[in-house]
Amino acid sequence: MEPADRTVGILGAGRLGQAMARTALRAGRPVVIANSRGPESLTSVVAALGDGASARTVADAAAAAIVVIAVPWANVPEAVEGLQWNGRIVIDATNDFDPSDLDGKTSSEVVADLVEGALVVKAANTLVAAVLGADPHEAGGQRVLFLSGDDTDAKGEVSALFQDAGFFTIDLGDLMTGGKMQQVGGPLAGANLIRLADPN
Repeated sequence: MEPADRTVGILGAGRLGQAMARTALRAGRPVVIANSRGPESLTSVVAALGDGASARTVADAAAAAIVVIAVPWANVPEAVEGLQWNGRIVIDATNDFDPSDLDGKTSSEVVADLVEGALVVKAANTLVAAVLGADPHEAGGQRVLFLSGDDTDAKGEVSALFQDAGFFTIDLGDLMTGGKMQQVGGPLAGANLIRLADPN
């Protein structure tokens, strides 16, 4: 896979990983999902996701155009260890549920240090997996999805992914500023907002 393709690679096949896979598929993107146990353990997951999804190795998933980290916070260092990023876009969808261990950094800044060479965009962490994976069109409007990052082009690519899936995206600024608002303890953590259509 080349970075120029539209494939979304997902590291983690639990509730969050599967929700992100459904979102990417809804956006018309091929999905490669991987976990630490190997692709043979994901047969039922891929079958449930349907056309466009495949299970491959972690290295395969990390070679996609956009890569989503969708593992529990404690597993992030192991999940990304030894992978080469080479300017790829990485969506940090994780949550550190005890931010007291961050030494003044945002959780996404910590992730960015672990995926050196990647363009990190914080997104998809403020909604619970069941809501994230569901159709974002509700009550006559669109579910809001927040994102933040330091690279404008990377944010544009991530925003396009979620918009193609039906979300209304809001850019919160750079990784530190937006990350503080999105992470656990921030004002947007757990926020499930709907942007209603303009009646005019």
